[in-house]
Amino acid sequence: MARLNARALARLRAGMQAHIDQGRLPGAIVAIALGGHVELFDALGQRDAANNAPMQDDSIFRIYSMTKPLVSLAALMLVEEGRLQLVDPIAKYLPALSGLQVGVEEGGGVRLEPARRQPTLHDLLRHTSGFTYGFTGDSAVQRQYQAADLGQRSRSSTQFCEALAKLPLAHQPGSCWQYSHSTDVLGALLEVVAGQSLGTLLAERILAPLGMKDTGFAVPREQWHRIAEPFAKDPDSGEAVVMMNAREVPAFESGGGGLVSTAGDYIRFLQLMRNGGSLAGTRLVSRKTIEWMTADHLGDIPAYGDLLMPGYGFGLGFSVRMQTGLAPLPGSVGQYFWSGVGGTLFFVDPAEDLFALLLTQAPNQRIFFRHLFRHLVYAALD
Repeated sequence: MARLNARALARLRAGMQAHIDQGRLPGAIVAIALGGHVELFDALGQRDAANNAPMQDDSIFRIYSMTKPLVSLAALMLVEEGRLQLVDPIAKYLPALSGLQVGVEEGGGVRLEPARRQPTLHDLLRHTSGFTYGFTGDSAVQRQYQAADLGQRSRSSTQFCEALAKLPLAHQPGSCWQYSHSTDVLGALLEVVAGQSLGTLLAERILAPLGMKDTGFAVPREQWHRIAEPFAKDPDSGEAVVMMNAREVPAFESGGGGLVSTAGDYIRFLQLMRNGGSLAGTRLVSRKTIEWMTADHLGDIPAYGDLLMPGYGFGLGFSVRMQTGLAPLPGSVGQYFWSGVGGTLFFVDPAEDLFALLLTQAPNQRIFFRHLFRHLVYAALD
């Protein structure tokens, strides 16, 4: 069995601390588990630099897109119960999203053409729906997404779907992978099927059973003092840093990026994944469902854009490593991961029986620190 090298772990701590000392990160929590046992858990730097408040083990972070794996798990729990099938068209549950058309860019404008087929639940889970994000590019369709401001937290999920229905798809469903609002749509769909809000569904089916007591779509007032904050101004550009208001209870519980959580809570989710669907005697899904989630679901479907690294495919809520080489980062075949735009990252490496978690609130530095952390963790394996 692999072991973690104490000298390399010290180098990891020192490397992260050096960036904190240089003013590039306010603070961070780093955690590494091997064989299901947490071998490293460090709270570094400051939780709130403006108030000189130190980072604490139980600090609460905006995890943004690390919401997606939890919502994907909830969907597959309903699939296991026979309440959903991945072949189901999304319009079966969300009629507002029927009859979608595809926007084809022509001369800076958009020409509409019929979708060859409608997006399915499978498309939502693997991001082949044809939807996009306005912030990941500047195509003519993405400019329409930007203008529609789909990230508004004041809309209900029904109003979100109605706003989305007015926009064209960026691609034919199933034709390519593109990161998108797919998991927001999935969250709205789950609300219809379950007959309850997404927050209630997650709390009852995943968060409470796993003991994830500090994870939700807003931080209760009595816990506001635990919220990790970014620098007021970006250390590289000097511009104001704006993040989701974690103190505000949103009308729209975004399945794609709305949760806040702690390191302790998210580690419990990663332990569940590592254990094949169970934790401390509580089984949420079968071992085969976890295997299915973390397998590649793209095959020959191409990826649009550069967010999906070479050598990686995509499963049902995670990016999945298909080749040891190609990617500019270390890892094993079968490794799966995802991250959040606020500066958070996790990865699970079944071949090494390893998982690791990085929590920061440094949105514009996120890619650098994702890569640095991955290199430092793998450098610590003996």
